[in-house]
Amino acid sequence: MSSVIDIQKARLDLKVKKGYRNWASQFNETFGCETHLADISSKTIMFLAQGREKSSFYLYDLIMNLQDLGSGFELNELHTSEKMLIMDRYLFLLDRIRFEYMRRLGWLEDYPGQGLSLVEMIMQFERLAPGLQAKTPTLSRDHPEYERFIKLNAFEKEEFIRRLIPEAIKTMRDH
Repeated sequence: MSSVIDIQKARLDLKVKKGYRNWASQFNETFGCETHLADISSKTIMFLAQGREKSSFYLYDLIMNLQDLGSGFELNELHTSEKMLIMDRYLFLLDRIRFEYMRRLGWLEDYPGQGLSLVEMIMQFERLAPGLQAKTPTLSRDHPEYERFIKLNAFEKEEFIRRLIPEAIKTMRDH
């Protein structure tokens, strides 16, 4: 008896495997189509959240492989429009990674996109990102500034959360 092969799923699985190959060797974790940020170790989240050259490569590599643009090593060889495509997704993912770290610190209750896999966020970026970027993460009721935060308007709340990022990164480095 023959089985039906979903060609699109098989192609995506190959892209995902290729996109995560450097992640698997660097982080000694298992990654796949369904990997959510919550599934990734704190050590790896801390590494990626710093947004430094070494950590950025892994995000570029994943994004570029999933978008059929080569590996992260080839970023500088891309046309400007392709680089912008990569950078938009990179910055979007970097925000989610930093929000995930702040959630683990107990600073955030949740954040937009928390229930999505990394592959979904990259592959469905055009559809998902505008709505997710328009929403602000939920500050934890246990955060010392919570009472001040809830009195802010939407724009001020987003600014407030973004101002927490350097403090979160400093916490990582001190950890």
